[in-house]
Amino acid sequence: MWRIDGDEPRPLKAMVLPAEKELHQFLLRDPSLLGVRLLVIGSEVATPYGKRLDLLAIDTDGNLHVLELKRDRTPREVVAQILDYGSWVSTLSRDEVIDIADKHLGQPFEAAFEDVFGSAPPDELNGELQLTVVASDLDNSSERIVNYLRSFGVPVNAVFFSYLEDDERKYLARSWLAASDEGSPAATSSAKKGKRAAWNGLDWYVSYGGNRPWEDAQTYGFIAAGGGKFYSQTMRTLPEGARVWVNVPGTGYVAVGKTLAPARRWAEALVKVGDDWVRLSEQDLVGTPHPHFDDADDDMAEWVVPVEWLDARPETEAYWQKGMFASQHSACKLRQEFTLERLADHFGIENKGE
Repeated sequence: MWRIDGDEPRPLKAMVLPAEKELHQFLLRDPSLLGVRLLVIGSEVATPYGKRLDLLAIDTDGNLHVLELKRDRTPREVVAQILDYGSWVSTLSRDEVIDIADKHLGQPFEAAFEDVFGSAPPDELNGELQLTVVASDLDNSSERIVNYLRSFGVPVNAVFFSYLEDDERKYLARSWLAASDEGSPAATSSAKKGKRAAWNGLDWYVSYGGNRPWEDAQTYGFIAAGGGKFYSQTMRTLPEGARVWVNVPGTGYVAVGKTLAPARRWAEALVKVGDDWVRLSEQDLVGTPHPHFDDADDDMAEWVVPVEWLDARPETEAYWQKGMFASQHSACKLRQEFTLERLADHFGIENKGE
């Protein structure tokens, strides 16, 4: 690194980091120093083998990153240590990952995840793993070992931080041993058991929007979607007897109910008013129906699912907490326990599994 003085480049003075443990604190406070957005979910994480992993982090895709400082260990020691940690971390289930995070973060994992990444965590956590040796320098032997392991698809890399001074200013400079796009073979993932949130076989998420007034759906007991395969297909997969939790995008959850029948196109859709089934298209609706969708193919058509509301509230009483699940899909299985627990409490649903 050089500073330009007039027309002359002047190299900055390389210094020795006062203590490599300072790198631990730097990364703990700001893991983006690695060049990728991460959330640190554990520091000095205790393993079942009496050792403590320096830093455990997670990325926006739910993949875990093991960050281990070289300190004063030999090449064999540091590489063996991070591989040992990786063998343990790769076995962590979703619940175990969240448990580690909750203990470290001081707030629910889901809320902290949304703070960093702007969305709820994915259903699957720890699908892939990245091992990173963090050092102020690395000897040739360590570099050879890391590169050799990468050639066999082991997801390991090393990152170096140089400590520089320029007058009274101090700098950190980062460089990776191997570029992130270098084509080592992809490592085969270990068993996925427990890494994807379990589904209870009952609860579904529904997104109700697209200029469809919630007041109509609340009054007549239905949910609907259409205008393209992405929207209509998932609505058509909703089974009879499913419990649906309805979210108005950008507003919050407004209702929970039970589906009464499979989806039907708008013109043929029936809803239950009292004890009677009536044609939805003949009701006095606040919003404009979507007849143009009925002139199109099945993917474009508007599809309607009748629902018996267990609790349905106006948009002004919508419920939302940071970290809760949301999706662009019109309907999908709702797996996230964080969301289900809060919705059950809010809407007075005592047993989430029945």
